[in-house]
Amino acid sequence: MNQEILNKAGEIVEKNTGMGTYCVLALIDLDGYPTASTITASKADGINWITFCTGLGGTKTNRVNKNNRASVCFNADDYNITLIGTMEVITDPDVKKEMWYEGLANHFSGPEDPGYCVLRFTTERYNLLVDWKEVRGML
Repeated sequence: MNQEILNKAGEIVEKNTGMGTYCVLALIDLDGYPTASTITASKADGINWITFCTGLGGTKTNRVNKNNRASVCFNADDYNITLIGTMEVITDPDVKKEMWYEGLANHFSGPEDPGYCVLRFTTERYNLLVDWKEVRGML
């Protein structure tokens, strides 16, 4: 049953990426307090990793550079997927191009924009409520 819930959670996360979708990203701010914000996930590999696109030198990247611990939550009436792990800032041009989606054009000139970067979240542990079944564990 656990693997079934893990697989379903991964499918839900992957379906909730790209323009028009949102999740909650929690980071530790520069004063050591938790902060949560709504953000669009760019792409995901199930619950293994999720990428986000943001501005280099912005609030989120500054927080990640100081403390890379993070949590991501996808929720709706019938599920709550909470993932805990670490975040890294990626400026590799190939990764930036791969993670680009149309909605980012409102903020950046294109995937080559020097102010654009990718945040990659890697899950270490999870707390899943899918189909009213709860599963907790580590990856």
